[in-house]
Amino acid sequence: QVQLVESGGGLVQAGESLRLSCAASGNTNTFNSYAVAWFRQGKGEEREFVAGMRWSGSYTYYTDSVKGRFSISRDNAKNMVYLQMNSLKPEDTSVYYCAADAGVIASTRRRPSAYKSWGQGTQVTVSS
Repeated sequence: QVQLVESGGGLVQAGESLRLSCAASGNTNTFNSYAVAWFRQGKGEEREFVAGMRWSGSYTYYTDSVKGRFSISRDNAKNMVYLQMNSLKPEDTSVYYCAADAGVIASTRRRPSAYKSWGQGTQVTVSS
């Protein structure tokens, strides 16, 4: 497994952008074989899938509410994962979590239970 640390959250106004970063450490010699994803969890809500990427970076997938606004990317040389968030809306306010796992399969890749490695989360607040 790897250890993950998110950064880049903050308070922004609606329509603005933020870029979240996720740094992997630990067993990073195999990090390029991990699928990665971003989830978010609002207060009193369940953790929901936001964006994901296969280990090769060749395929990305998003929840419908962020398509066209958010973009996930990774830099395996730096053991980093990013989430570029544009045109932010108040409903995007949540704690955002980075997740990674080497054994993710297509049928479960949008489920939190598919990932063993998690960061501590970073708060994103979008004001109207």
